[in-house]
Amino acid sequence: MPDLAEIGVFGGSGFYEWFADGRSIDLETPYGSPSGSISVASIGGRRVAFMPRHGPSHRLPAHAVNYRANVWAMREVGVRRLLGPCAVGSLRPEITPGLVVICDQFIDRTRARADTYYSGPEVVHISSADPYCPELRGLAAEVSSQQRLDFKPAGTVVVVQGPRFSTRAESQWFTRMGWHVVGMTQYPEVILARELEMCYLNISMVTDYDAGVIDRPEVTAVQAHDVMRVLAANIDRLQGLLSLLIPRIPISPGCSCQRSLEGARL
Repeated sequence: MPDLAEIGVFGGSGFYEWFADGRSIDLETPYGSPSGSISVASIGGRRVAFMPRHGPSHRLPAHAVNYRANVWAMREVGVRRLLGPCAVGSLRPEITPGLVVICDQFIDRTRARADTYYSGPEVVHISSADPYCPELRGLAAEVSSQQRLDFKPAGTVVVVQGPRFSTRAESQWFTRMGWHVVGMTQYPEVILARELEMCYLNISMVTDYDAGVIDRPEVTAVQAHDVMRVLAANIDRLQGLLSLLIPRIPISPGCSCQRSLEGARL
């Protein structure tokens, strides 16, 4: 298949209209079916591919997403830079709903997710010391600053299995460990991108405080409809950030993400 796009976006509500007039592509992969069709359109003069991470109408919970198929399909249409916006809960009082966190680290607390393309006989030990593309993170911080967004230029996301939210005890433990936000989708998405030598950027939109962060009676535990309400209220800001970021992504990378397999094979 010829390269149809250079930049990919995994997203959900609020992004469909961006690609409403785009070319729709249905793909099967060696790892099964992806979450949905890929739509390709021009944004800021760049060819961009979009896939709904959770499928149309959010039919797939985070633990059931076929991450291997999704990332593979993006690579098949030519994508080498992946943008992975997502909704997260805050683990710190000062990280307020509506704030954007440009994550630089993750903690994996998932289980039994298919998380590698190298299950043998070829053995690859990919480095995940710095899993998020430093070049894309720097650009995202510059754009966020120019837009005067309330943002944090780095942070650690702890990725939980889902579909349930954290208990208060789990949430308090995550905070004591020094982590910043909690979500359900970053792993293994970011590592699969690295195995395919793709740059990956996470932009986390904080939608709520996790259960154990604000321990006051008037602060209720997070509910799914609250997450979607805050996300909907902030989706224009996220779209604006990506609209300015995408044209500024260099054609030739200034990072080492696209050479991540060098020295990784046994």
